[in-house]
Amino acid sequence: MPGLDAALAGVKTWIGENLLVDTVRVDLPATGEPVLDPATGNLTRPTGETLYEGPGAVQGGTAQSEISATPGALQPWTQETKSRYRLLTPLSAPIAPKDAIVTVIQVHNPANAALIGRSWTCQDPGRAGTVEVVRITPLDQNQQRGTP
Repeated sequence: MPGLDAALAGVKTWIGENLLVDTVRVDLPATGEPVLDPATGNLTRPTGETLYEGPGAVQGGTAQSEISATPGALQPWTQETKSRYRLLTPLSAPIAPKDAIVTVIQVHNPANAALIGRSWTCQDPGRAGTVEVVRITPLDQNQQRGTP
């Protein structure tokens, strides 16, 4: 439909200029066994493959109810939470597969610098629809590990 395509082109441009203003990276997790580094005595994990690095945005859910917790199969208490986030990328970006890792690389606003290096796991492949202006991928925030 020519009229709809022209209208959506304007929306895509607006989204690119106003929402996709940070830099994100989508990596496939590494596969394979860790290898012993004789110099340090530590196990080193193989590196994954970068699928995309470019404009994007990570948005949190708008309701507290979008954070849920599930008990472990053998534990009587809740161990981890599931935090609902979404990744926005241009339609030209590859579809992030389930279990890919999304990391914020650069932010446009210095007040959000704490987001740099934070990561999320793709819960499902990027969503698809018959009329799209931006790719939306559901995310779960990775638990932040403290340093010993």
